[in-house]
Amino acid sequence: MKNARRGCGAVLSAERLGRMAQVLKLLAHPHRLKVVEILDGRDRAPVRWIAEWLGLPHAATSQHLNQMKRIRLLESERHGKEVWYRIADRRCINILKCIRAQH
Repeated sequence: MKNARRGCGAVLSAERLGRMAQVLKLLAHPHRLKVVEILDGRDRAPVRWIAEWLGLPHAATSQHLNQMKRIRLLESERHGKEVWYRIADRRCINILKCIRAQH
């Protein structure tokens, strides 16, 4: 029954559901959702800008960004002394779109 269809799509594997649960758990924090919103539509942004938009200290912002990078939602690259982040997994934008649609 692996490929059985229900409702709006195929039955998902336990591995896939586990990955999505991990993503949803991480994005359940308002600051991390705001990071997705900040990076939506931008190629990338430096940590200092993201921290300013969040209204958080640089260290707290970096912790949130590193958590998102750890599960591969974000990627980073260094430019001189600055670290710039971008969305690596565009599916997190879909989660944000679902939230916006419910507003």
